[in-house]
This record gives sequence, C-alpha cells and structure tokens, in this order.
Amino acid sequence: MKHIYIGDEGKGFPLILIHGFLGSSKMWEPQINFFKNYFRVITPDLPGFGKSNKAKSHNNIQSIANLLMDCLEKKKIDKFHLLGHSMGGMVAQEMVKEYGNKIVKLIFYGTGPRGEMPGRFESVDQSRKNLKKKGLEITAKNIAKTWFVRKENAKYFDICIEAGKQTSIKVVDDALIAFKNWNGVDALKNIKNETLILWGNQDKSYNLQQIKILEKSIKKSKLVIFKNCAHNVHLEQPDKFNIITKNFLL
Repeated sequence: MKHIYIGDEGKGFPLILIHGFLGSSKMWEPQINFFKNYFRVITPDLPGFGKSNKAKSHNNIQSIANLLMDCLEKKKIDKFHLLGHSMGGMVAQEMVKEYGNKIVKLIFYGTGPRGEMPGRFESVDQSRKNLKKKGLEITAKNIAKTWFVRKENAKYFDICIEAGKQTSIKVVDDALIAFKNWNGVDALKNIKNETLILWGNQDKSYNLQQIKILEKSIKKSKLVIFKNCAHNVHLEQPDKFNIITKNFLL
C-alpha cells in the first residue's frame, strides 16, 4: 500500500471508480465533480500509474484487486458501489469474485471478460513490442488516439496524454503481462450483483462480442450502448454517462 494515491471526495455511500490501462484518477474529473454531490467518491491510482507512480507495479490482475481491497479496508470502507473501466473493469471482476458481498451495485464499463481481447486494435504482444520499440510517449499517444472518436482533437485528450507520461515502460509492460494472463469468463456466471454494462459503439479496445459475453453471463445485468463514442465514453459524453450511472445507482 506504500505510495498508493487514493482520491476521496464528497460524502455519503462510497462509490469506487477504477481507471484503465495508461490512465489515472485525474481522468475521472467530470465524474468526481458530479458524483461528489451524491456519494463519497473514491478514485485510486493503480500501482505505477498517476500519483501512484512510485508504487511497485504489478503484473497480475488478482494482486491489484487484493491491493485495492486492502486500501479500502484501511479506509474502513466495508460496503460500496464499484465501477471499473477497461483494465479497471478486469480488476473489478476480480474484486467481485472474492468480495462480492461487499459490493452493492456493479458497473463494468468499456471492459470485457478476457485480457487477450479478440478484435482489439492490436494483440497484447504487439503492444509490448511497440512499447519497447517506440518508447512510452509515442505508444501512450497512439493508444490514447484510439480512445476517442475525435482522436487527438477530443476535449480531454491532453489529460490522457498526461496520465501516460506519469508512468514508466516497466509499469506499462507489467500491465500488458497482467492483461495477457488474465481470463474472467468462467467467473461471470457467479456474479449475483445488480450490474450495469456501459459501452461506446466505436470502441476499438473491446468489441460488441466481448460486451455481449458479459451481458449474457451476468444474470442481473443491463447493457447501455452509447452511440458515436469510442473507449472513453465518460470523457466524450460525460453528462449522459453521469446521469445514466447515477440513475442506476440511486
């Protein structure tokens, strides 16, 4: 838990927001400003990312989930709503597997049930090669472009670039190893929590087939698809994203 940053704003029932690969808690800015009026908003930076960039990186999704649960325990947060985006959605799937009784409502956003994602813009191995060949800055910029329909012209593109600069090649490579070795498909049928699945129809990281596996496998799930959005719906259509999420949680 050393060097792990956890944003904590607002009052009320805890809502945990877990960012994705090459992300940071700062990328939740429009959500923090909105949800702090309704919830206690908890926004960790995953180890090695954002303000947790001095923390030791992990190459295992389960170990990240355990670390976050330890952080929540330290804050004496026993029951909470949980929203995981992209890689954060994988972490959320591991958290619900082990600690499902602590999670009241669950949101899987722009995520899927396996790390090596068929239909991703490139294979995980290709991402690892590109990272070593092109370096962190170019890799982070190229990946961030795939997150928005408007690419580098998107309003919040610079926040994403900043998040990419805060980390290191070692951390990013460890995250990619964690992706590659993770598969949550078999555990989905055991999720009893009421679950909202959010997805942008231009998402290049997770295709509809992956999203449909979540929807079909989780009994109490509901899927909302955003049109003309890519991977970062929460930054492309923040108002709509926030209202749909709030209506589900309240």
